[in-house]
Amino acid sequence: MDLKLIELASGKASGSVTVSDAVFGVEFNESLVHQVVNAYMAGARSGTKGQKNRSAVRGGGAKPWAQKGSGRARAGTSRGPVWVGGGRAFPGHNRDFSQKINKKMYRGAIRSILSELVRNERLVVVDDFKVSAPKTKEFVGHLSTLNLKDALVITEGFDEYLYLSARNLYHADVCDVSAIDPVSLVGFKSIVVTQGAMKQLEEKLG
Repeated sequence: MDLKLIELASGKASGSVTVSDAVFGVEFNESLVHQVVNAYMAGARSGTKGQKNRSAVRGGGAKPWAQKGSGRARAGTSRGPVWVGGGRAFPGHNRDFSQKINKKMYRGAIRSILSELVRNERLVVVDDFKVSAPKTKEFVGHLSTLNLKDALVITEGFDEYLYLSARNLYHADVCDVSAIDPVSLVGFKSIVVTQGAMKQLEEKLG
């Protein structure tokens, strides 16, 4: 499969790049993509409800007073539920929202999303995507050259200048190949991929 290669400086096609049909030409598996996207979003949730039982509360290792002779009720620990500062009898625990997704399923979903992006002409391949300084204006200028506004830029490696240039934009983001996720691929209207990143995606998902 050949995809059009866009020159970033002019915003016009400067050739083509050959990609693997096994990565960018597979059928769209809606159920698989839905499952993987849900699992990814569920993994980002944090269970905030958490309490401690008597064994989790710090202290209470020593017997508060002697078993006999004090005139008070016998007590083995000061961290029981009936004590101030003690643990709860039936504490609530942090809920784990994570769902198990196999690596094969995850890679299959990413391939399915990328293939659908190609079919819908939402994936743009550029020769390179860099900025000379961490300036948002220059980053937005590159997107304007490509006639894009809402876009995710995928590069072959982490670029600090690009990250700093895009972090204040709510409609754009930057990540490298190792940091791509299904939610971002589905959420942005356009995906801009550098030529070097395309080769890494083929190696990673092939």
